[in-house]
Amino acid sequence: MKLFRNLTPAMMAPFAAVFLGALLFLLEPLPLQVLRNAVFDQYQRWHPRVYQPAPVRIIDIDEESLKRIGQWPWPRTRVADLIERLQQSGTAAIGMDIIFAEPDRTSPKSMSATWNLPADIQRRLESIPDHDEVLGQTLRRSRVILGFAAEREGPVRPIPARPFRFVFSGESPLPFLHPFESSITSIPLLENAATGNGALTFIPDSDGVVRRVPLAVRLKDQVMPSLIAESLRVGQDQMNYIVKTGAQKGTGVEEIRIGAVTVPTTPQGEIWVHYTRPVPDRSIPAWKVLAGETPREQIDGHIVLVGTSAQGLMDLRFSPMGTIIPGVEAHAQALEQILTATYLKRPSHAGAIEALVIVIGGLLIGVIALSTQALISAGATAAALLAAGGGAWIAFTRYGLLLDPVTPALALLVTFIVGSVVRHRTSEQRQRWVREAFSRYVSPNRVDYLVDHPDQLELGGQRRVCSFIFTDLAGFTSLMESMDPGEAVSILNAYLDQMVTIAFRHGGTLDRIVGDAVAIMFSAPVVQPDHQARALNCALEMHAFATRYADDLNAKGIAFGQSRIGVHTGEVIVGNFGGSTMFDYRALGDAVNTASRLEGANKYLGTLLCVSEATLSGCPDAVVRPVGSLVLKGKTRPLMVFEPVEASGRDGGEPARDPVYEQAFERMRQRDPEARDTFEQLAAERPHDPLVQFHLKRLKAGEEGETIILAEK
Repeated sequence: MKLFRNLTPAMMAPFAAVFLGALLFLLEPLPLQVLRNAVFDQYQRWHPRVYQPAPVRIIDIDEESLKRIGQWPWPRTRVADLIERLQQSGTAAIGMDIIFAEPDRTSPKSMSATWNLPADIQRRLESIPDHDEVLGQTLRRSRVILGFAAEREGPVRPIPARPFRFVFSGESPLPFLHPFESSITSIPLLENAATGNGALTFIPDSDGVVRRVPLAVRLKDQVMPSLIAESLRVGQDQMNYIVKTGAQKGTGVEEIRIGAVTVPTTPQGEIWVHYTRPVPDRSIPAWKVLAGETPREQIDGHIVLVGTSAQGLMDLRFSPMGTIIPGVEAHAQALEQILTATYLKRPSHAGAIEALVIVIGGLLIGVIALSTQALISAGATAAALLAAGGGAWIAFTRYGLLLDPVTPALALLVTFIVGSVVRHRTSEQRQRWVREAFSRYVSPNRVDYLVDHPDQLELGGQRRVCSFIFTDLAGFTSLMESMDPGEAVSILNAYLDQMVTIAFRHGGTLDRIVGDAVAIMFSAPVVQPDHQARALNCALEMHAFATRYADDLNAKGIAFGQSRIGVHTGEVIVGNFGGSTMFDYRALGDAVNTASRLEGANKYLGTLLCVSEATLSGCPDAVVRPVGSLVLKGKTRPLMVFEPVEASGRDGGEPARDPVYEQAFERMRQRDPEARDTFEQLAAERPHDPLVQFHLKRLKAGEEGETIILAEK
């Protein structure tokens, strides 16, 4: 529950995707129907129905039959002969997948009216029995079902003959059956003579594939059976159909009872056809029946369907197996399923089950995707997809149930993707926040380096030449004692913030802040080939800011002191130091201590910025003046130190060399007796140059040369 309380609008996106997917699934747009049907077709290709011998045969008017007997349409007497032979062989019912919509044009009467014959020949032809009458007489002696074509639209025609009766159990099935408004029937002479009359119309899906065949349709306001249903009724010598609708209003047809056979149906009164692979024993060529070459046992007691597989007669359909089959075969395979009770069913509640999988599974996937690592959520999603696919496959192969795994799987996958994207974006935002927050404690370039090189988060260091800046604020302790601590801290924070900002602008790494002192290093953690120039430029900008800042505060009556800065370059050990519980990234070595001592040396020299010769070796364009060779506290070897001219306090715009000072310094370095006079003259000209005053004081004290020994830090 805590997760849901913490959800942001963006994090609600995966759950919105779940409910949108469920809504689309229940609305069943055409693309989803096509996808679902494609899955069901693939099931049949992988696992077709195993053919079981059933009392169903196709009498096929195939290409060979047309070649032997003649092109279609055959004379009705030939059709009558075919029916007669089938009836004599003991067929239970004969379903004609043929419509005799017009009188036979080959009948003697029709021919005599067409030909210009002598009157006596015409009388003799007219005395010969009409072909339609011959077929009608045969139909009366046989158990034949004729077919009619139901049409969605068409002219007003009489309702086909109804030699049957429908009984309803429950509400009327008419609102649920596929509706038709017109029909094309056989001529009345034949229609009234037949034992049964059924619809031949298929209702293929949008892609033209015949996946279901109806047992009943609605023609205007009447329920009419299909050829399949009529073949079953006539084959059992029954009169009635009992159509049972669901107990709950609006659920549609549940089953249709035909004699001793009860057929479960879709709400529209259809059955799903589970196709087999081609079975030669299913069909008998019509020419063999007419030639008397068909053994009686192949037909005796069977329901036979007379149809055609000839391409020229255009009764071909697309099947889920990816093949084209004769329309009569779809009827025959449906009859086989009914007679062997091997049904393929999509329960009325299948859609609800699949929607439930989308909602419950999607919510779980959404929660997992938002709250766990990518690998775990991907594994959970993969497991859910496998469970959906495996469950649907088992339901199909073991129980003949059609459950759609792909559409729910797509919904779950989309939910996972949306959830993962939201989590990734949220994680990025959190990382940015943490990085920004962490950067307030650690140098940003150090944070970026650790993000890009997490392997560097381990104890240890490496040798590297780096440059260092140390700064300190003169007189801040006294300032803290003389004013309100809160105001003093605010002034100090503003000062430190700008000093650190300047360091970051030059690519420096914040080593530490101790009170009012700041330590910056360059070329660590990322190597900077120009670290000496970066350090010098950074120090100069820091000096310029600190001077302005102090001047502004002093003008307001706040005694804010000047900042002293030391810059040095040398080899150090850079890395993480500490222990397994906590460690710190810093540089250790003499160069660090030297930079700190240079900062402190300013106090004795009167300068504000001291730069070592080691740093200046990488700054060929630097404008500086020599300070001297300093022997720092605790050191034995002197270090040549310089002061940048622009930090010396001299006016004059752009910094330029100071030849007058350099000449005086050279005399001092050479121990020239005139060095004192030169500095006295220079001090008179520059009463506010602390470095000149420092050297003059030394010379007056009897010190010579450039070496300056500092007894204190």
